[in-house]
Amino acid sequence: MTPTETLDYFEGRRDAIIEQITEIVEIESPSHDEESSRAVVDWIESAASSLGLELFIERHPTPGDGDHLIIRSFYSEAKPVLLLGHTDTVHPVGCKEKNPTRIEGDKFFGCGIFDMKANIVLMLEALRYFAETGTQPARPINILLSCDEEVGSKTGREYVEREAKRAAHCLVFEPSAAGRVKTGRKGTGMYTVRARGVPAHAGLDPEKGASAILELSRQIEGLHAMNSPETGTTVNVCTASGGTTTNVIPEHAECTVDVRFTSMAEAERIDAAIRSLTPHDERVSLEITGGINRPPMERTDAVVALFEKARDTAASFGYELGETQVGGASDGNFVAALGVPVLDGLGITGDGAHTLQEHILVSDIAKRATIVTLLLGS
Repeated sequence: MTPTETLDYFEGRRDAIIEQITEIVEIESPSHDEESSRAVVDWIESAASSLGLELFIERHPTPGDGDHLIIRSFYSEAKPVLLLGHTDTVHPVGCKEKNPTRIEGDKFFGCGIFDMKANIVLMLEALRYFAETGTQPARPINILLSCDEEVGSKTGREYVEREAKRAAHCLVFEPSAAGRVKTGRKGTGMYTVRARGVPAHAGLDPEKGASAILELSRQIEGLHAMNSPETGTTVNVCTASGGTTTNVIPEHAECTVDVRFTSMAEAERIDAAIRSLTPHDERVSLEITGGINRPPMERTDAVVALFEKARDTAASFGYELGETQVGGASDGNFVAALGVPVLDGLGITGDGAHTLQEHILVSDIAKRATIVTLLLGS
């Protein structure tokens, strides 16, 4: 089939795809909700099993989180392409009442629809295409859907890295950035800084106390001084809390620190700086936990080649595909750190990730499915 015929195929399936997206979005599956995670994986396994393909399906139960899911198809001796995504969302159960799954004009709203449940359906639709047309992809296709990506992939990372080591390249179905795919992502670090001071009565003898909050405020100034715009490094204190009541010099205080970086050299520099923080008041002690969570996804020559292939593929049916580099991280960062070429942000165009205005564009569904399927076939 020509690229235009492939696009026509997916345009003809638009209503069926919308129905599937509605079904999976309606199954709310926030991170750390074991029962909900398994419910959405049940749906995906059922949908995949109905495609009429020989599939090898693995479910990896993770207490407290749910199931990581792997779907293997079109087995051969060739290295597979890894399709990467996740089933967890940031929206607590009940949020679909605030952002009902619905279509208004070209916007298809729903909690987790953009990040990234609609794009799970996109993966399945690519498999369906090969089944219904009797054609073969260029390589075996392995799909990995983790259940804890939104909370740092503490259990999912080992599966991502294991599957990545076997892959020729990786396509990540995270949301697109205004329709553009992502050829670079910053790495991330997450820290907590805790201060323990000396409590005292705030009115009778405050001089006997050592304020944890005052100490932490001084540390926060130092943390923000670590920002380096010229290298793309950001250090931001995102939450802070402390104290016990209004008339006590605070004994406890803590803050969380979000770090983003474009290279591992910067990651190591900031990590060392944070871990070497020392108290301004020697009566106060500091505890620092956390660390580097995801390495950066760097724009290598192999990544550029993969993007150019995708761009040319899109152009073959009149679709303009742009690229960008972003500050947010994904499981694709783990893949890139292993030297495997990664193209991220292949999801359907939309907006509002992690908000109650989250949506995708109906007009982009068939186009995005066409790009993905043609990439897999070439």
